[in-house]
Amino acid sequence: MADIRAFDRRREQRTATHLPVTIWGVDTKGERFLHEAKACDISLSGALLSGLECDLRSGDVIGLLFAGRKARFRVVWVRYDGTGDKMQMAIHREPADECPWRQILVKGKETPRAGHSDESSARA
Repeated sequence: MADIRAFDRRREQRTATHLPVTIWGVDTKGERFLHEAKACDISLSGALLSGLECDLRSGDVIGLLFAGRKARFRVVWVRYDGTGDKMQMAIHREPADECPWRQILVKGKETPRAGHSDESSARA
């Protein structure tokens, strides 16, 4: 049998993490909400949120707060998590807003590659 692999359409590499975030907006019933959640698989343009208790739909816009930085995100998809009592959702950052976790992603890229140190590059 042939090995079937899932096709990944993401344009950016994701970083696995569990960042505590606060989200707010208006749910499907027109009610305002403010919830704590976890941001997982983050990138400059989006993330996977987990641990949510609000009903949202694809296309809804939410606000997100992380480490004192706010940004607006559009909901891409929503589903129940493995236990069936909380929601997960994929979100995509609105282009006009800056990525709230940019410093974490940049810090991860600045680590020296194996066999290359700052001292050896300074001598070159």
